[in-house]
Amino acid sequence: MANEQAAETYTVEELVSVNPYNPDILNDLEIFVNEQVSSQTYNLDANLSLLRLYQFEPDRLSVQIVARILIKALMAMPAPDFSLCLFLIPEHVQMEEQFKTLIVLSHYLETGRFRQFWDEASKNRNLLEVVPGFEQAIQTYAIHVLSLTYQKVPRPVLAEAINIEGLALDKFIEYHAANSGWMIEKGARSQLIVLPRNEFNHPELKKNTADTVPFEHITRIFPLLS
Repeated sequence: MANEQAAETYTVEELVSVNPYNPDILNDLEIFVNEQVSSQTYNLDANLSLLRLYQFEPDRLSVQIVARILIKALMAMPAPDFSLCLFLIPEHVQMEEQFKTLIVLSHYLETGRFRQFWDEASKNRNLLEVVPGFEQAIQTYAIHVLSLTYQKVPRPVLAEAINIEGLALDKFIEYHAANSGWMIEKGARSQLIVLPRNEFNHPELKKNTADTVPFEHITRIFPLLS
């Protein structure tokens, strides 16, 4: 009885750490996914453990839970979490329409095709809006991609990448000018947003270290420049 009481005090993270392949924790992991959604938190290890358990318990697989895991993984980009999760999902499940949509969205993000991403996302609001913070997370990723390729971003390029226009875009730029070190210049044709210097948009700052982004990751964003 004492052992049972002690087990009840374990957090989900501790349960995963102690025995990630125990099918008895499957329900706890599903509940934890929903908690991540409602609290806007994220735990990749727990989600991967749940997907592995689904491999051993295919009859217990929840399509809704898997979709939420994949959406949260998209929100973690540029981390490779989406691919890690997708690898553990059976092919026949991936063929369901909502998962094909998420795979397409992932491809658009990986290749920097933000206009296509937002167009596709707008057609699937019912799938994506169940996870709070999705739009903001993708906007953060889009800014990350822009910072790898631009020293000065034309306003229309920024607007397309983050899917914001007009007064809302003005407020967005003003916020980041005050909090993220952005500066604003007047270009010949449009407003230019000067992004903080880093070793990618200013190669002279590049450090001689192995802890750099692999070249193949950078090439994914080249379509953005076309």
